[in-house]
Amino acid sequence: MHKIEILLKNLTEQINFIDLEIDDTVLKCEKSIEIIIQALQKVKTIVLKTGFKSEDEEILFFKETKPLFTSKRIYHNSIYRIETKKPSGSTRILKKYYNNELEKLKRYFDDNLDFYKYYRTKSTYLDYKYFVRGSFDVKQSLDNFYYEADLNFTTSHDFKVAKILANDLLQLYLEDQMILLDNKNQKNHIHQNSPTRLTWTSSKVALIELLYALQTEGVFNNGTADLKEIVENFEKIFNIDLGQFHRVFLEIRIRKSSQTKFLDSLKEVLTKRINSADEK
Repeated sequence: MHKIEILLKNLTEQINFIDLEIDDTVLKCEKSIEIIIQALQKVKTIVLKTGFKSEDEEILFFKETKPLFTSKRIYHNSIYRIETKKPSGSTRILKKYYNNELEKLKRYFDDNLDFYKYYRTKSTYLDYKYFVRGSFDVKQSLDNFYYEADLNFTTSHDFKVAKILANDLLQLYLEDQMILLDNKNQKNHIHQNSPTRLTWTSSKVALIELLYALQTEGVFNNGTADLKEIVENFEKIFNIDLGQFHRVFLEIRIRKSSQTKFLDSLKEVLTKRINSADEK
């Protein structure tokens, strides 16, 4: 279904942009979940309106397409839950907390080992049971979610596929958080007697917008510095990873609102400060 493919592409782009523009993890998840739910509702409307031409098409949708949407919701919901319930404390306490979350993923894997094997080996012999609506068997190991879902838009195992995809990403997220904790500990040890470093605390998109403007204006090395060199220097100075900054610039170009949102804001606040100083 071409319309659903476009919805997925747009959703992925929107989530990527949120990931770059918002640094606060909880807020990032809230915004992402909001647009994912909207996208899923649109997908559901299309499916219920048009239906499927064949059983094979139905299987393909519930085995491969729908889980790509649902897994995003599960992933961001999980991170939201993890980060809002995260205890405050030492690195040891936080690592223990993240380790407990990793253990939950392992338990889900152990509890659904047979289906993991079926899915990972790209088996198809039970697809007619797993991914066709109304074909569930009460003897199968079903998530509680299935009994509460709209059975016109749910099969017995499409949620399990989404859960597998989400858990793979969640494992990476948790492992990355533990690595960041270790790195932070090492940096604190190295720099405990060093001068305080500046850290960029606005959005990554804002910094990328600023760097493109500065490079275009030619303020570095008499205009000979290329963008990659400038980005690498600012990443070191402000302790930040700007990632695929070229892609971010493309997204800045297609903004529906102001393309120079951060620069406009800088001008506005500086003008206010100048006017305020003049009044004094």
